[in-house]
Amino acid sequence: PSFKNVETCCSAFLYFGQLSILQEKIDHLERLLAENNEIISNIRDSVINLSESVKDGQKNPEAVNIGQGSVSELFPSASALLAVDSEDCLFASKSGSHTSDVQMLDVYDILPFDNPDGGVWKQGFDITYNENEWDGEPLQVFVVPHSHNDPGWLKTFDDYFRDQTQHILNNMVLKLQEDNRRKFIWSEVSYFSKWWDGIDSQKRDAVKRLIKDGQFEIVTGGWVMPDEASSHYFALIDQLIEGHQWLEKNLGVKPKSGWAVDPFGHSPTMAYLLKRTGFSKMLIQRVHYSIKKHFSTQKTLEFFWRQNWDLGSSTDILCHMMPFYSYDVPHTCGPDPKICCQFDFKRLPGGRISCPWRVPPEAIHAGNVQHRAWMILDQYRKKSKLFRTKVLLAPLGDDFRYTESSEWDQQYQNYQKLFDYMNSRPEWHVKAQFGTLSDYFEALLKESNLGEESSNSLFPVLSGDFFTYADRDHHYWSGYFTSRPFYKRLDRVLESYIRAAEILYSLALVQSSKSEKMSVFPSVDNYKLLTEARRNLGLFQHHDAITGTAKDWVVVDYGTRLFHSIMNLKKVIIDSVHILILRDKSDYNYDSATPLLKMDDVQASQDSLPRKTVIKLTLQPRYLLIHNPTEQERFSVVSVNVNSPKVKLLSPLGKPVNVQISAVWDGATTVSHEAYQMSFVAHLPPLGIGVYQLLEDESSEAVLADYNIYVRNSRQEKSDRVFRIKEMQHSVDNIILENAYMKLWFSGMSGLLEWGLHPAGLER
Repeated sequence: PSFKNVETCCSAFLYFGQLSILQEKIDHLERLLAENNEIISNIRDSVINLSESVKDGQKNPEAVNIGQGSVSELFPSASALLAVDSEDCLFASKSGSHTSDVQMLDVYDILPFDNPDGGVWKQGFDITYNENEWDGEPLQVFVVPHSHNDPGWLKTFDDYFRDQTQHILNNMVLKLQEDNRRKFIWSEVSYFSKWWDGIDSQKRDAVKRLIKDGQFEIVTGGWVMPDEASSHYFALIDQLIEGHQWLEKNLGVKPKSGWAVDPFGHSPTMAYLLKRTGFSKMLIQRVHYSIKKHFSTQKTLEFFWRQNWDLGSSTDILCHMMPFYSYDVPHTCGPDPKICCQFDFKRLPGGRISCPWRVPPEAIHAGNVQHRAWMILDQYRKKSKLFRTKVLLAPLGDDFRYTESSEWDQQYQNYQKLFDYMNSRPEWHVKAQFGTLSDYFEALLKESNLGEESSNSLFPVLSGDFFTYADRDHHYWSGYFTSRPFYKRLDRVLESYIRAAEILYSLALVQSSKSEKMSVFPSVDNYKLLTEARRNLGLFQHHDAITGTAKDWVVVDYGTRLFHSIMNLKKVIIDSVHILILRDKSDYNYDSATPLLKMDDVQASQDSLPRKTVIKLTLQPRYLLIHNPTEQERFSVVSVNVNSPKVKLLSPLGKPVNVQISAVWDGATTVSHEAYQMSFVAHLPPLGIGVYQLLEDESSEAVLADYNIYVRNSRQEKSDRVFRIKEMQHSVDNIILENAYMKLWFSGMSGLLEWGLHPAGLER
């Protein structure tokens, strides 16, 4: 290739240098693999035997740990990767005092991420078992009915509630009371709180009884089931707090277990937050099918999830990973969806939905109960072979299930007949029942002889994340990381407003209590606006909201909620600052029609771009208030628009501040003379408010920005009366911009960015 200049040539050498380093790493890995051949042949049989000996229900975790430890003792040069036949077996990799049995970075390195046909379990493998495996200890099966209610997706939040969700919860109260063996779990507090507000005290008392009796459980208890990739951790915490505070206030309960079946990939940050919330157990579902298959072969679908930076075990939380494609009924009872679908009794002939495999369910009766019970028990047994204990979780639900009374009867009555028959056959060695998520985890901990904080575990320790998720073939769920960026930005703007408004409101509330004259401060109304804003922000953390995966009209509904809350929070901020900046509190006079302050930016609607307010300067000072909502002292560049380039700025102490005046552009080459951007470095204490003075001054010492303009079709522009603008000559050479941190190459022909170099390496 020919290079146009030295910079481009250097960039190419850097690029090919990185390729060379990568090739060296690959060669090194191949050498390690070759060195392991002898190790593999020596331990192959022992590993297989060890795997077979760790039967479900065998309470001997030390056998696993000793087996894994013996590898490093006998073969200290062994790498973390050992191959046994065609399956990969990942052993402990140690760094200092931090040990994880499974490190996801290593797992991603060893898996081919292919998709061979696994038979009835398309993304897995054929599962076999010995019928005598449960003779010594029966299989415990917990069937957990659930209904996944998206707070907006194909319909808006309110439309879903009106059409489906309220009916699910109304039927839940009635149907669970019919039989105390029935169980049900619920996750989304945003829906539950809306329903709660509309029911009578009799229903409320019934709900509390069902919770107390263990028939009904709130899992996770966040305002929504949030996305774990696009959401900021501030917002994740806020929606979790909002849900938990609501539950504490209205039900007096605190959730114990996490339930996340629909986020598109899972983050260790969420596991950390749940642990800090006080949880010790959690469940996840949407994980790359290759990871699920690998974990199934190793029986590592249940593990203690530990943070990468944790050198001990303080962040450990027991996590259950569902093994199959989905959380619907065909993919939860066992590996064969064709059979499992026959036990989704909402799909009985004559209903509105059927099984895609064209074998419908059969209502359970005396004539078929033996055959049908054995069919589903076979699936339960096969699924249990993927785990390390004889306790099995079998979720029973799907999106917006149990809407109609008839479905409650179809599912609960037919399953109870199956349970009664299975439990009446002692030779089958099974105990099947409805359960909640906590029922399952409690039985699991008891079965594995684990206390809540036990360090000697049957389960491995895992560190890392589960991104990027693919549900089939090469269908990777990564577009949502950046899709609909306008609304992702609106989310962050609202988040920052909530932070500032909560702090300022809290400080103003304290001040308002000190004077009778300030008792007119609208504390109650503003508190309601703050709560509504937190809930709207929480709603947008839903995995079909901030991700951008909802329908257009649903996105508009989300955007309208965010926009209205931003407008309301501006009012809270203005009302609160009004009190805080007064030197003489006796001068306080609240008038909602004529607020003392205005905000810097203006947005006309939920889908319009914000515009900055142009501050009209005069010889008399105007006041510019700046708030620092963080707990750290800050030096930050602040930019506002003014109507004159002849500006003078005074600090809160009355001292002149250096400012730069930049152009506001009406087009690619046209400077506006209606507005100018004034930028300066603001210095504020933690949680502080700085009051700056702005005025027009003919002797202004503001620094004017200079401009070099590149126009592809060069034409002579009229010189500007304020700014010095130089037009660059047309050139085929690259245009280079650089500072101490970055160097950019732009095409001299198109003006488009071609190369970028920064300390971390080279990007194109």
